[in-house]
Amino acid sequence: MGKYDGRRSQSAATVPVALSVAGSDSSAGAGIQADIKTFSARGVYGLTAVTCVVAEIPGKVSRIEPVSAKIVSEQIEVLAKSFPIAAIKVGLLCSAEIVSAVAKTILDLEKMSAPRIPLVVDPVFVATSGDPLIDPAAIETYEKELFPLASLITPNLDEAGRLLGTKIKDRQSMHHAGKELENRFGTGILLKGGHLAGERAVDLLFTNGKVVEFSALFAHGVATHGTGCTYSAAITADLAKGLSLEEAISEAKKFVTGAIRNHFQWGKLHALRHSI
Repeated sequence: MGKYDGRRSQSAATVPVALSVAGSDSSAGAGIQADIKTFSARGVYGLTAVTCVVAEIPGKVSRIEPVSAKIVSEQIEVLAKSFPIAAIKVGLLCSAEIVSAVAKTILDLEKMSAPRIPLVVDPVFVATSGDPLIDPAAIETYEKELFPLASLITPNLDEAGRLLGTKIKDRQSMHHAGKELENRFGTGILLKGGHLAGERAVDLLFTNGKVVEFSALFAHGVATHGTGCTYSAAITADLAKGLSLEEAISEAKKFVTGAIRNHFQWGKLHALRHSI
């Protein structure tokens, strides 16, 4: 399984292909491992371009080692030549150099692709544990080079606040922030409201000047790890299957909500966090 010799069988030809460009999480609850598991669960064949290796467990990041920007680009390029990639998800990129390399490589792919391949960018700036994952220069490169290429950007409230230099503390400020981000980057913004207090986890999609709400009951008592990665990967998978942006987000919201409710719990971890 997974072997590719350039000759797809009839059944394989019907399976959509998605690419994750992200970091490797040694605990497999987030990052590229979470993306691959999500792609598979959503009926999509997943490809990977590893950007960095992260030594972590839920609740703690011990060390991050980026790979070279050259090998990141090479992974994307060789995959694009060999597989019919139908959607791309970008997660943790670690450094400004890697962000720039990924943006350039994806831009080159866009010039050769018709129609345009949907690109979902999950701006992973800080781990759930609070550990910073990239430097300020990399965030600036995201804004200048990568965000303009995206079909959808999926910040949580902390990430959106970091981009706007403000704190988002309620539904009203979510609306203001989402509209500002859509105007600034000229693309769809899915602002995730899971950090707000309340009985429902509400996300807002800002696209083409309108706002669409996606809501689910909040799962209390679950300290999650990898929900953002899983959510954006599920959206990417359903875009690869040909769903519209709103349909893909709706299905992904249901998927990640179910994943949180059916989480694994590892009792030996000091942080007692959960992986989905």
